Amino acid sequence: MTEAPDPEVVELATKIFDLARQGQTEALVAYVDAGVPANLTNDRGDSLVMLAAYHGHADAVRALLTRGAEADRINDRGQTPLAGAVFKGAEDVIKALLESGADPAAGTPSAVDTARMFGKTNLLELFGAH
Repeated sequence: MTEAPDPEVVELATKIFDLARQGQTEALVAYVDAGVPANLTNDRGDSLVMLAAYHGHADAVRALLTRGAEADRINDRGQTPLAGAVFKGAEDVIKALLESGADPAAGTPSAVDTARMFGKTNLLELFGAH
């Protein structure tokens, strides 16, 4: 029999995911520096980096990556933070992820596939794909 999650833990996790979505970098990294895993994921497999990237928060993405978060962590739908940033057109986030070694070919659809789908030729050039 599995134990129900502690409501206080769920509330805290929800708050931390919201900080990533909102780009509240200072508060977010305070939690990570205090021991919250940099690769914390929600019930859909979205990491803090994924949420920050998808919502266009390059500073939060950089801060999480410098604290050990994985740039290419794939969610339950096979997506990477880089593909999410391409979909949203967040070029500063795309650059932050690439600077940290994100792989444009990782995930399904990959960032390269996403750029092709939306005709973002400038990003295809950036990724070295044509």
